[in-house]
Amino acid sequence: MKNLIICNCATGLEIFRGMLIQELAKEGKSVYAIVPKLDDKKEKDAEERIKKMHCKLIRIPMERRGMNPLKDIALMKAYYKVVRKIQPDLVITYTIKPNIYGGMVCRVLKIPYVVNITGLGTAFQRNGILKQLVINMYKVALKKVKIAFFENVENREIFIKENILLREKTHVLAGAGVDLERFKYTEYPKDNDTIRFLFIGRVMKEKGIDELFQAMRKLNKNSYKCSLDVVGGFEENYIDEIKKYEEEGWLHYQGYQNDVRPFIEKCHCFVLPSWHEGMANTNLECAASGRPVITSNIHGCLEAVIDEKTGYLAEKKSADDLYKIMKKFIQLSYKERKEMGLAGRRHMEAVFDKRIVVKDTINELLKNR
Repeated sequence: MKNLIICNCATGLEIFRGMLIQELAKEGKSVYAIVPKLDDKKEKDAEERIKKMHCKLIRIPMERRGMNPLKDIALMKAYYKVVRKIQPDLVITYTIKPNIYGGMVCRVLKIPYVVNITGLGTAFQRNGILKQLVINMYKVALKKVKIAFFENVENREIFIKENILLREKTHVLAGAGVDLERFKYTEYPKDNDTIRFLFIGRVMKEKGIDELFQAMRKLNKNSYKCSLDVVGGFEENYIDEIKKYEEEGWLHYQGYQNDVRPFIEKCHCFVLPSWHEGMANTNLECAASGRPVITSNIHGCLEAVIDEKTGYLAEKKSADDLYKIMKKFIQLSYKERKEMGLAGRRHMEAVFDKRIVVKDTINELLKNR
């Protein structure tokens, strides 16, 4: 049996789907994957590691973000050529362009396919022509889908409400899960003089970075001893702002990091005030490492936190609420913070273990062959 995976980056494929690839290969199935042709060392290194999982890679040009009709048509033609040549028994797609264009190709070629809705993205956040266009494209692409996997129940309900899918063609996973071996519990920091908050993610408005900066400025202005490490590349231009806050002394910009674990280990608390998520993997990774998590009270974030036990849920887009919650965390004792982290680890073990998610995925694939 031949399985073909279509995704939008090799690094994400390795980190989030590597265990699934290994399980499929272990069962004696041939595994292929289409990844974008990117001149990027991180991508190329990930590709080499994926090949060692007995997965055959096909690289094609792809513009991961934005909508350029000519480039998107070229992408769909490239998908068509590869799928027709391989003639897979099943195609598994991840993220919006592979889901839509890969889905359309599979529908035309009558190849069984399943899609993974890893998040709704910016298009679904506001009503308008773009949102309706994406909805209509999804309706065409998913008409013959075997099953659509979602990472939270709210995203699934939106697809059902918009008449994109019938409920019986959907299944909600616990996100991509978290690798509990890679993200082991690490001893909680004993240094309490300055509380070290951590943000990991793309530096952009929709990740709640403005609210986080406002809350941190207010905490420092009111003499609460705390700092913020920001780990991630720029999606939008915050260079001047970050330089200003670094000069104020409370912010430390660390750039993009291949391995975030050393930063998690040093922090007292992870903060992600995002506006929308499929399932925020950083929340899962930090909780698995034994760190309390402060995140938005929205689906895709709230699942990772038992409020007031493993962390706190903050109102979306509210710097004031985030400030109050971060202040509340600072005022906890060392023992209370450490227990929050331990409770978060137990929550990850019970619900978000990647092995459980992979098993659930494979069971659904077998049911929908």
